[in-house]
Amino acid sequence: MAAVFDFSGRIVLVTGGSGGIGNAIARAFRDGGAEVTVTGTRARSEYPADLSGMAFRQLDVANDTAVKALEADMPALDVLVNNAGTVVYRGREFELETFRKVLDVNLTGALHLANRFHDKLRYRHGTVVNIASLTSFFGARGNPAYGASKAAIVQLTKSLAVAWAPDGIRVNAIAPGWIETGMTQRIRENASLDAAILARTPLGRWGRPEDIAGVALFLASDLAGFVTGETIVADGGYSTGV
Repeated sequence: MAAVFDFSGRIVLVTGGSGGIGNAIARAFRDGGAEVTVTGTRARSEYPADLSGMAFRQLDVANDTAVKALEADMPALDVLVNNAGTVVYRGREFELETFRKVLDVNLTGALHLANRFHDKLRYRHGTVVNIASLTSFFGARGNPAYGASKAAIVQLTKSLAVAWAPDGIRVNAIAPGWIETGMTQRIRENASLDAAILARTPLGRWGRPEDIAGVALFLASDLAGFVTGETIVADGGYSTGV
């Protein structure tokens, strides 16, 4: 993605920035001149994505001690992107233990990071960008935990936006549609599902991670200076169809 925003001198943290949408967002901020830190649950060497020019921290966002240590190691922050997330298939999210684990990562982890970095964001009038999903609005038949967590991200975004506006912190979210990532590979390889998604998407294609990165850059930029508490749907028009 060509750099169209100048984030020189800004410090950005992208959780789950080691692949997929998160990596595209991290690279976009890097290319815009920002100092970027990304996190992943595995060692850096295990990720094939482009992590050049970025700091890397191995982090489980559900680990309270690890989140606290990360915050202590970062002297300042302008932009927090809560992208880290997990999903469990084959009906296992109906199991109580799995349900709790998914919410711990997707929802509680986002709140913990935001709380931990609140004072640093306040000092620099920073922004938070949360990653929601179309399942924030549609039922997720086999993934009740993922759907519930992403629906809650929309409400958490509104609550933090209202609570932290007096501190000069803006909080927004992005709800991506069907994006070409490793998480959706099985769906894209299913001819009938792929055809159904494309038929319902007015723009007639799957989204690319870079499509979401552009929205993140806008929300973190001064051009969005009067935008807070919003969730921008970036789905090629999928949610407008029937």
